[in-house]
Amino acid sequence: MSKSLEKVGEVSHYFTRIGVAVVDLSGPLKVGDRIAIKGMTTNYEMTVASMQIEGKDIEEASSGDDIGMKVDDRVRQGDIVYRLG
Repeated sequence: MSKSLEKVGEVSHYFTRIGVAVVDLSGPLKVGDRIAIKGMTTNYEMTVASMQIEGKDIEEASSGDDIGMKVDDRVRQGDIVYRLG
């Protein structure tokens, strides 16, 4: 059975030294959600361990929010973030 992908955002910036992506959300996202990040050279899955808005830890975010999220590997501006279903 294949996993369904629901687009929930796009990477707008990546902080290399600290391994944090800034994601402009187009859908809801929660800590614990399983996501896939895909782009020209990016293609991996991970579980959202933490998210922040303006330096404050949050448990969930919704469409229109810009969040900071620790990622497992390098991502690039324009990479698409999908929630796995």
